[in-house]
Amino acid sequence: MHMADALVLPAVAGVMSACSMGAAGFSVRKIKKEDDEKKIPVMGVMGAFVFAAQMINFTIPGTGSSGHLCGGMMLTALLGPFKGFLTMIGVLLIQCLIFADGGLMALGCNVWNMAFYGCFLGAFIWKSFMKSGVDKKKILIASLIGCMVTLQFGAFSVVLETYASGVTELPFMAFLSLMQPIHLAIGAVEGLITSVVLVFIYQTRPELFWGIGDSLAKKESKHSKKVIPILLITTVILAGGLSFFASSKPDGLEWSIEKLTGSTELSNDETTAETIQNHTAVFPDYGLKNKDMAIGTSISGVIGAVIVLAFCMGIAWVFRICIKQKDRKQAEKVYEQNR
Repeated sequence: MHMADALVLPAVAGVMSACSMGAAGFSVRKIKKEDDEKKIPVMGVMGAFVFAAQMINFTIPGTGSSGHLCGGMMLTALLGPFKGFLTMIGVLLIQCLIFADGGLMALGCNVWNMAFYGCFLGAFIWKSFMKSGVDKKKILIASLIGCMVTLQFGAFSVVLETYASGVTELPFMAFLSLMQPIHLAIGAVEGLITSVVLVFIYQTRPELFWGIGDSLAKKESKHSKKVIPILLITTVILAGGLSFFASSKPDGLEWSIEKLTGSTELSNDETTAETIQNHTAVFPDYGLKNKDMAIGTSISGVIGAVIVLAFCMGIAWVFRICIKQKDRKQAEKVYEQNR
């Protein structure tokens, strides 16, 4: 559901960028009040995992379309909405700059559509189901409902943003009637995938769950130390192996555009943002630049996962240092007051 620059006018892109930056700033302020060091490796690993999982497009039977994981609901269940949102921003930013996946001018739209709803609305849905306890059935239901609902909001936002941009090739009602049903199906598949991952973590490292982890700490199994390595290995397999077999069918957004225009893309003059993106995209379309090699997808996928891992863990470490410095200054202030 990555929007291209051709779908949005600069004014609409600017408004959505401001909204996304506002949500990011709010998340940063919230995270500065937290001190949860065990989430640092989780941010990096789960960011890389979501990046790799997004490379695997799955076919939606009987439609001629495909979909991929967004990951906001999964990240929120483990990291909470604020860390999850910033992790998703890291994933989308690297996808945009290095892989030319989603327009640079449309980045604010993509952050809002794919990360904001998945993390913040997803957090509300997740907490609503888990407030009286956690079990596998609740994880499955919460994952399904959360992914389906948040993806519906994201798809609707895409339609609104293109309508506000005056993309006449995509009439509002016709575009809406295609986008919502196909993303409902994609959300259902994502919900199932999300539930599988979360159930695995529930059985091995339940204390990692956001907001409810402390009450589940006693359920930690003898395999708990293997969870992070298993997720890392799975990430490499997804990015370096299974991505090669991803569906070649257009995703839900491209499929909807093709149904209305006969093509998966809209023609437009190259913008400054696209010129910049052409220079930063080392692995355009998840392949090797200027080289038509089948193995390029695997190589770019693994490198991309490593970049996301380092980027997200770097963000987490910066927050940790800031929190430690703030705590030290407060302690020094209290000490001076009590002398």
